[in-house]
Amino acid sequence: MDLFRLDGKCALVTGATKGIGRAIAHRMAEAGANVVVSARTPEDCEAVAQEITDAGFSAFAAPCNAGHLDTLEGLVKTATDAFGPVDILVGNAAANPYYGPLTGIEERAFDKIIDVNVKANLWLAKLVLPSMAERGGGALVFISSIAGVTGTDDIGAYGLSKAALSSMVRSLAVRWGKSNVRVNAIAPGLVKTDFAKALWEDPERSAAAIAAYPIGRLGEPDDIAGAAIWLASPAGAFVTGQTIVVDGGITIAGSRA
Repeated sequence: MDLFRLDGKCALVTGATKGIGRAIAHRMAEAGANVVVSARTPEDCEAVAQEITDAGFSAFAAPCNAGHLDTLEGLVKTATDAFGPVDILVGNAAANPYYGPLTGIEERAFDKIIDVNVKANLWLAKLVLPSMAERGGGALVFISSIAGVTGTDDIGAYGLSKAALSSMVRSLAVRWGKSNVRVNAIAPGLVKTDFAKALWEDPERSAAAIAAYPIGRLGEPDDIAGAAIWLASPAGAFVTGQTIVVDGGITIAGSRA
């Protein structure tokens, strides 16, 4: 199991106070990482960092609004001051202010989706990649979505941003692979988080989704956390440029979906 250990690594996790991000922060800390907990609300960051330290592991709160690109350099500096240079970046922060047909979205909502889901992750990558390369390696893990690999009628702009994220992963992996920096994404299906609450709390939609998923249930945050640890740890040392689908089988279900 040493293959899955992250001992002594500095792991910066954005969107780390709820759902998938919170699970990743907890599980990476349990795997030995020093976790920098980042999200918009200081109180939430402090609470999750306290949960981790109370459990006997290492964490530091670093509030930051990922949609504000001018704050990201300060976030990376805070992480570095706390635990040393970033070894693992988990880009989980995301926004989706619009539900409806792609052609109905307004510019302001579209810009927010792109700023948070794409630009912020690229800017963070730009900030941590050179140092990782100088030190002989590192891992970037971005949280994408199956909306980026399938068509959708109501979250098309969100899906577009996640498809762009997967494209970004491939290009960064090509450029930085020779420096032993691995860049991957995870594309979850429907996971029971606050972000997707409108879908899974509706009894009819939830029942329909469960019936469509071959594995017979919706995802849990830990389902994604396990994949993130694999990609960030020595166990994933030969994996780069990939978008790993973790979706209970829904994307291969054909007409059942």
